[in-house]
Amino acid sequence: MATAIQSANDPMHDPITIEIIQSSLAAITDEMFATMRKTAMSSIIYEVLDFGVGMFDAEGNLASSGAGIPAFVGMLEPGVKAILRKFDGDVHEGDIFMTNMPHFGGVSHLNDVVLILPVYADGKLIAWLANKAHWPDVGGAFPGSINPEALDIYQEGLQLPEVRIIDKGQINQALLDVITTNSRVPDTTLGDFWAGIASTRAGEKRVKAIVAKYGFDTVRFAIEDYLDLGEARSRRALQELPFGTYNSTEVMDDGQKLQATITISEDEFLVDLRGNPAQNASAMNCSFDATFVDAQMIFKAIASPQTFANAGTFRPVRMLTDKGSMFDAEYPAAMSTYYEVSMLAFDLLWKALAPALKDKLPAGHYSSICGTFIGGPHPDTGVAQSIVEPQLGGWGACSDRDGLNALYTGYHGETYNCPVEVTEQRNGLMVDRLALTTKPGGEGEFIGGKGIELDYRVIEDNWWLTMAYVRSEVGPWGLDDGRQGSTNYVVVRKADGEETRYSSCTAIELNKGDVISVLTASGGGYGDPKDRPKNQVLNDVKNGYLTAEGAREIYAVEA
Repeated sequence: MATAIQSANDPMHDPITIEIIQSSLAAITDEMFATMRKTAMSSIIYEVLDFGVGMFDAEGNLASSGAGIPAFVGMLEPGVKAILRKFDGDVHEGDIFMTNMPHFGGVSHLNDVVLILPVYADGKLIAWLANKAHWPDVGGAFPGSINPEALDIYQEGLQLPEVRIIDKGQINQALLDVITTNSRVPDTTLGDFWAGIASTRAGEKRVKAIVAKYGFDTVRFAIEDYLDLGEARSRRALQELPFGTYNSTEVMDDGQKLQATITISEDEFLVDLRGNPAQNASAMNCSFDATFVDAQMIFKAIASPQTFANAGTFRPVRMLTDKGSMFDAEYPAAMSTYYEVSMLAFDLLWKALAPALKDKLPAGHYSSICGTFIGGPHPDTGVAQSIVEPQLGGWGACSDRDGLNALYTGYHGETYNCPVEVTEQRNGLMVDRLALTTKPGGEGEFIGGKGIELDYRVIEDNWWLTMAYVRSEVGPWGLDDGRQGSTNYVVVRKADGEETRYSSCTAIELNKGDVISVLTASGGGYGDPKDRPKNQVLNDVKNGYLTAEGAREIYAVEA
């Protein structure tokens, strides 16, 4: 453990120098992020940016985070602390660790592999650096390692229980061979592994340079002071929120009921998720740490969204759950589709606060990662492909404007859809259509943003599809009499004309000429549809958002 540092008001520490160092922390994680993006093998990483990076103090507390998926950044801290617990002093310069077990520091699911590097300067531990990225395949019963029907984690892939992959600079080749042998796409796995290593080492180089310039004690002080600054800003922002208790309920597609209570007080943002369903005998579960990230994200969204985030930022946040519930599942619960459960929790907290914070939170958005996993032999090379793509969807309407079309969820943050050119040339699929949905839903004085309709055409035999979307039966919620949004699902159109609708499927067979049609939801509406101005309704018809019949029936406007 590090020794106590001096007070932030100590004149020995020049405040300008401290601020320069703190700005450098963000630059370090930005360089880690750029390195990963430029060197990764998988399009889910280098195009979609389905990864996150972070820097931590010597005790494993998040000090600085890079771009990418906000949820991933929040999940890195438990991974670093898991290494600290397990190895308890048996850590050396040149070591790099791995973990992916969601229940014990991996946090999410087995595909999201965490690489963790301790940084030493002057012979002492000064910081940790971590990288978490979605690998396309880590073994398991089905390709892509996503199995919505899995009964336990053993069916989902290779588990890495906080292991040392590089020992004092020497690679553990036997362990790396085990990892690549268990992957159906070993070359891609190896490429993504070394990209993650490069990312952490790029950060290590910069941390060492800062310590060499400013000194160990000064840098350590700057890091701890940065955490205190994060807490101070959050506590000031907390005082601007409406104190009180806020509740929400929701019904899942299978009829199970969810509930949440948030209590905002002068010194705490308390999230209570007790009383929710028990963990499932399927992959629809998530860990406590994954759910806690939801509480952190919703707090950040309403308290101080434009400022940096570190461990200090979230000190006012506390969460209560039932052990063994779907939001706090215990080992060996399956978790490959954890992201849909975590997304439900995030949306539930959003729904609780939205009526009281109409200037900050819109109506419900499509609220599903809509993770779409497709694979098979590449039509040009015959080499197995395993493709991962989350989908875009509609955001809910605000109190003063329409919702936004075709964005990623609030959970996914700064990520992007895979370009058509990459999908077709690198991944071996054809994209026949990408358009805004024409399905009804999300009507109101202000309308919900539109989801998408996306058609992938398979051009080789022996391909497969795995997916699990929530809000397939129950659309996003509206506000102040705004209507519910539409729903998320997939329609598979076989070459012979047969059509099947799916909200979830596992490695179903696809062959040449089959089409995977993805339909994502429009967000919820805001306000009574009868209050929407006539000229806006006419524009909706003109722009293809609404039919003339819909204008007549919903808005009482003849178009």
